Amino acid sequence: MFAATTLTAEIGDDGLHKTSWMRDTFKDLSEDLAEANAEGKRLMIIVEQRGCIYCKKMHEEVFTVPEVNDYIEENFFVVQINMFGDVEVTDFDGTTLAEKDMVKRWGALFTPSISFFPTDVLEGAMATQAAAANMPGAFGKWTTLNMLTWVVEEGYNSDEPFQKYHARKFAEQKG
Repeated sequence: MFAATTLTAEIGDDGLHKTSWMRDTFKDLSEDLAEANAEGKRLMIIVEQRGCIYCKKMHEEVFTVPEVNDYIEENFFVVQINMFGDVEVTDFDGTTLAEKDMVKRWGALFTPSISFFPTDVLEGAMATQAAAANMPGAFGKWTTLNMLTWVVEEGYNSDEPFQKYHARKFAEQKG
């Protein structure tokens, strides 16, 4: 069972939630991937928007659970993208656009939208092609924790799809 938490979700000047495990980078995904790899972590991109009730749910009800928070901090290099922001983002294929235009290019329609990347990305690949897994929308603590674990364990390279992995892990967690 998850313990009670005193973690809180802070709101930044841009209206987005901020956490201690989010990285302030130049948003060059190739550089971010290299830095994540150097730290032995997995690159995670989270697209959010101001006023998003589902982002709020994730930040207030899921990411504040100590086990989830700690797992992200220990295993992921997290870069936040503002769905309607103007900060430049450089995709793996070298394309540089404002956040809002990059999000449109990627076809992200919902927030939060979380993409997880393998340690190696094919040269010339766009982020949406390179992602090992995607988590579109808000999910509960067990689904989120199991997705994070599945990514770290590289479950996407196994014969067990996430849904079966999640069902197995959920049964173990509850039992």
